[in-house]
Amino acid sequence: MSERLRHIIFDCDGTLVDSQNIICAAMERAFWTVDRPAPERSHTLSIVGLSLPQAMAIMAPDADDTERERLVAAYKAAFATLRADATYHEPLFPGARVAVDRLVDEPGSILSMATGKSRRGVAAILALHDMENVFQSVHTADDGPSKPHPHMIQSALAGSGVTPDRAVMVGDTTYDIEMALAAGAIPICVDWGYHPAEALRAAGAVRVVSVFDELADALDALVPA
Repeated sequence: MSERLRHIIFDCDGTLVDSQNIICAAMERAFWTVDRPAPERSHTLSIVGLSLPQAMAIMAPDADDTERERLVAAYKAAFATLRADATYHEPLFPGARVAVDRLVDEPGSILSMATGKSRRGVAAILALHDMENVFQSVHTADDGPSKPHPHMIQSALAGSGVTPDRAVMVGDTTYDIEMALAAGAIPICVDWGYHPAEALRAAGAVRVVSVFDELADALDALVPA
């Protein structure tokens, strides 16, 4: 029965996958395409998790709609090109696969993904790491409102029948926390991602873990399987 289940929803970039090099390189190329100076790396990483239109509105607040559309298109093109370059491989963070596989093997746990990536981008990541069958559902920026809107978590829970109080969002940004709280879910964060731990705690993270080995205990303490 759904009241005995728990639903664990993972972010992708910065939580499971170390994608910062390819994201920053693609953002640099996108800005060069429209003759703008490349943004600071920290600025780029601060918007990871948002949909591209939202991200570009923050990255280039003085740009008009046409230029932002050009930035989005240029970023997508650059990302596709860079993905074919082994230099920009997107590895899993240490311990990610073990932690996820352990949860997959638990009969009381349901796994989903909620990410600002496109569906095509997520498909490429899951194929790269042989994880196509890990998540019951995958929710992307292509499917509706982006983070921090609660739509992705609400959609995941609608498919599983699990109530929000037994749902956990595992992410690395304040956008993940805001999304979780708006949906009534529990936010757990990792400190190896793209927003600093102090910002995550201030935003309402119930727990911040430093290694994947700590995740299982954190989940069991907050929402026992």
